[in-house]
Amino acid sequence: MIPRGRPFVKGKRNLLHIFVSKDRIELRKGGFGLRRLRILCFAAAICLLLSACGSAAAAETKGEAPGPPYIMPEFRDARFHEEAATDCGALRLDDACLDQGYVAVLAQSEKRMKFQILSGEETYNYDLPDREAQVFPLNMGSGSYTFRLMEQIEGTKYACTWSGSRQVTLEDEFEPFLRPSQMVAYSASSRCVALTKQLAESCETDTELASAIYEYLVDSIRYDKQKAATVQSGYLPDPDETLATGKGICFDYAALAAAMLRSAGIPCKLITGYVENDVYHAWNCFYLESQGWVTVQIAASPDTWQRVDITFAASGTPTNALQDDSRYTPRFTY
Repeated sequence: MIPRGRPFVKGKRNLLHIFVSKDRIELRKGGFGLRRLRILCFAAAICLLLSACGSAAAAETKGEAPGPPYIMPEFRDARFHEEAATDCGALRLDDACLDQGYVAVLAQSEKRMKFQILSGEETYNYDLPDREAQVFPLNMGSGSYTFRLMEQIEGTKYACTWSGSRQVTLEDEFEPFLRPSQMVAYSASSRCVALTKQLAESCETDTELASAIYEYLVDSIRYDKQKAATVQSGYLPDPDETLATGKGICFDYAALAAAMLRSAGIPCKLITGYVENDVYHAWNCFYLESQGWVTVQIAASPDTWQRVDITFAASGTPTNALQDDSRYTPRFTY
């Protein structure tokens, strides 16, 4: 746009001033030929025309009605199916939904137990409560898996009392990160799911909803320093409790974010590992189909995993530090 009342062209010796107002163009010349005058007048007229078109387009866009709201998908559940379970020593194993990215178990023993999942060179160990069904993600992709029931001998020593192998072919790579599990515990009736539905009403895309969830958690949940200092090994987060208390540690932030995003059909990983090589931490990676901004400073690309650290974001950590991949060393993915 040409500024009103300011010279557009200035020569060394001769001046041609073009003054633009709302309804006219005023030319004040000195030493320029007629041909050059016509060219400059034409250029000024084009500028005015483009400016008018831009204003009209902006007005038209401003008046457009908002698009349809983001549609929450059907809830993807994960649970223990008693009718499909088989006896495996002190363990009942439900492998009916391996293609959906999870295995479910129910154990009964007077001893302390762990459920071990192996695939390739990776091993995951989970605590098994007595007589309480648990769901575990098949987070290492399609392939051969080995399941083991480990029973405590003494202290930290465990012995394998049952082992079995299964071939897993996932419906798609996102299945394990779209459902509840022991580490990301929620249900269709959870408060965090209801909150996600409420936030989705004002969103049109998955990126807008991810942004709304991110901003809500950063603004509404504060870090619990006392809990961080006293939390015990084996702690499992409760997303609804975190919402109710409005505070939590990094594990709580990450589990709540994963629960909300997954319930909205947005694949989300809960990752634990190290920050700056020595601080054990938890954060998230989610996968979006649309392109946009998660925050004013964090852009999301379509069809790729995006890392976010809501705990540090809530504490005011600068964005450039949050986006520095070299600070993060992943250890486990749930």
